Amino acid sequence: MLDHLGIPVADVDAAVARYLQIFAPLGFREAMRIPHEGSAVVGLADAAGVPRFWLTPGGPLDRELHVAFSAPDRAAVDAVHEAALAAGVEVLHAPREWPEYHPGYYGVFLRDPDGHNVEAVHHG
Repeated sequence: MLDHLGIPVADVDAAVARYLQIFAPLGFREAMRIPHEGSAVVGLADAAGVPRFWLTPGGPLDRELHVAFSAPDRAAVDAVHEAALAAGVEVLHAPREWPEYHPGYYGVFLRDPDGHNVEAVHHG
Protein backbone atom coordinates (compact mmCIF):
# COMPACT_ATOMS: atom_id res chain seq x y z
CA MET A 1 0.00 0.00 0.00
CA LEU A 2 2.83 2.42 0.77
CA ASP A 3 5.26 3.51 -1.91
CA HIS A 4 7.60 5.23 0.54
CA LEU A 5 7.64 6.95 3.92
CA GLY A 6 9.82 9.71 5.31
CA ILE A 7 10.21 10.74 8.93
CA PRO A 8 12.07 13.68 10.45
CA VAL A 9 14.83 12.81 12.92
CA ALA A 10 17.06 14.89 15.18
CA ASP A 11 20.33 13.36 13.92
CA VAL A 12 20.18 11.75 10.48
CA ASP A 13 23.53 9.96 10.73
CA ALA A 14 22.71 8.50 14.16
CA ALA A 15 19.28 7.38 12.97
CA VAL A 16 20.70 5.81 9.80
CA ALA A 17 23.32 3.93 11.83
CA ARG A 18 20.71 2.61 14.27
CA TYR A 19 18.22 1.53 11.59
CA LEU A 20 20.96 -0.22 9.61
CA GLN A 21 22.18 -1.95 12.77
CA ILE A 22 18.89 -3.27 14.11
CA PHE A 23 17.15 -3.98 10.80
CA ALA A 24 20.15 -5.63 9.10
CA PRO A 25 18.35 -9.01 9.36
CA LEU A 26 15.74 -7.57 6.98
CA GLY A 27 18.41 -6.57 4.46
CA PHE A 28 18.34 -2.82 5.16
CA ARG A 29 21.01 -0.75 3.44
CA GLU A 30 21.57 2.87 2.55
CA ALA A 31 20.39 3.34 -1.04
CA MET A 32 20.53 7.12 -1.49
CA ARG A 33 21.99 10.12 0.32
CA ILE A 34 21.06 13.62 -0.79
CA PRO A 35 22.88 16.54 0.87
CA HIS A 36 20.45 18.94 2.50
CA GLU A 37 21.25 22.10 4.50
CA GLY A 38 24.34 20.77 6.29
CA SER A 39 22.84 17.32 6.78
CA ALA A 40 21.30 14.81 4.39
CA VAL A 41 18.10 13.09 3.39
CA VAL A 42 18.80 9.35 3.37
CA GLY A 43 16.78 6.64 1.68
CA LEU A 44 16.99 3.14 3.10
CA ALA A 45 16.17 0.08 1.04
CA ASP A 46 15.79 -3.64 1.60
CA ALA A 47 17.20 -6.35 -0.64
CA ALA A 48 15.08 -5.11 -3.57
CA GLY A 49 17.16 -1.93 -3.59
CA VAL A 50 14.35 0.63 -3.83
CA PRO A 51 14.55 3.34 -1.14
CA ARG A 52 11.19 3.20 0.57
CA PHE A 53 12.04 4.52 4.04
CA TRP A 54 13.52 8.01 4.27
CA LEU A 55 15.15 9.79 7.20
CA THR A 56 15.15 13.57 6.98
CA PRO A 57 16.55 16.34 9.21
CA GLY A 58 14.07 18.18 11.37
CA GLY A 59 12.94 15.96 14.22
CA PRO A 60 12.11 14.88 16.71
CA LEU A 61 8.36 15.21 16.51
CA ASP A 62 6.25 15.97 19.55
CA ARG A 63 4.67 12.50 19.43
CA GLU A 64 5.72 9.06 18.32
CA LEU A 65 5.17 7.56 14.92
CA HIS A 66 4.66 3.86 14.33
CA VAL A 67 6.37 2.17 11.39
CA ALA A 68 6.29 -1.57 10.71
CA PHE A 69 8.77 -3.28 8.40
CA SER A 70 7.97 -6.61 6.74
CA ALA A 71 10.02 -9.62 7.75
CA PRO A 72 10.22 -12.71 5.53
CA ASP A 73 9.75 -15.09 8.47
CA ARG A 74 9.68 -15.36 12.26
CA ALA A 75 13.42 -16.00 12.37
CA ALA A 76 14.03 -12.56 10.85
CA VAL A 77 11.79 -10.93 13.50
CA ASP A 78 13.79 -12.76 16.17
CA ALA A 79 17.06 -11.64 14.54
CA VAL A 80 15.89 -8.00 14.64
CA HIS A 81 15.14 -8.46 18.34
CA GLU A 82 18.62 -9.89 18.96
CA ALA A 83 20.23 -7.02 17.03
CA ALA A 84 18.24 -4.53 19.08
CA LEU A 85 19.29 -6.13 22.36
CA ALA A 86 22.93 -6.14 21.25
CA ALA A 87 22.67 -2.44 20.38
CA GLY A 88 21.04 -1.51 23.69
CA VAL A 89 17.78 -0.48 22.01
CA GLU A 90 14.66 -0.23 24.16
CA VAL A 91 12.40 -3.18 23.42
CA LEU A 92 8.77 -2.19 23.80
CA HIS A 93 7.42 -5.69 23.17
CA ALA A 94 9.57 -8.80 22.65
CA PRO A 95 8.73 -11.00 19.67
CA ARG A 96 5.46 -12.84 20.02
CA GLU A 97 2.30 -13.64 18.15
CA TRP A 98 -0.37 -10.94 18.34
CA PRO A 99 -3.65 -12.83 17.71
CA GLU A 100 -5.67 -9.69 18.45
CA TYR A 101 -4.31 -8.32 15.13
CA HIS A 102 -4.79 -11.59 13.23
CA PRO A 103 -3.67 -15.22 13.52
CA GLY A 104 -0.01 -15.55 12.55
CA TYR A 105 0.89 -11.88 13.21
CA TYR A 106 4.36 -12.15 14.75
CA GLY A 107 6.17 -8.95 15.66
CA VAL A 108 8.74 -7.16 17.78
CA PHE A 109 8.29 -3.50 18.78
CA LEU A 110 11.28 -1.22 19.46
CA ARG A 111 12.02 2.43 20.26
CA ASP A 112 14.18 4.33 17.74
CA PRO A 113 16.59 7.18 18.67
CA ASP A 114 13.82 9.78 18.27
CA GLY A 115 11.28 7.91 20.38
CA HIS A 116 9.33 6.35 17.50
CA ASN A 117 7.76 2.90 17.80
CA VAL A 118 9.33 0.75 15.08
CA GLU A 119 8.38 -2.84 14.38
CA ALA A 120 9.49 -5.87 12.43
CA VAL A 121 6.51 -8.08 11.56
CA HIS A 122 5.87 -11.37 9.79
CA HIS A 123 2.34 -12.22 8.71
CA GLY A 124 2.48 -16.01 9.00
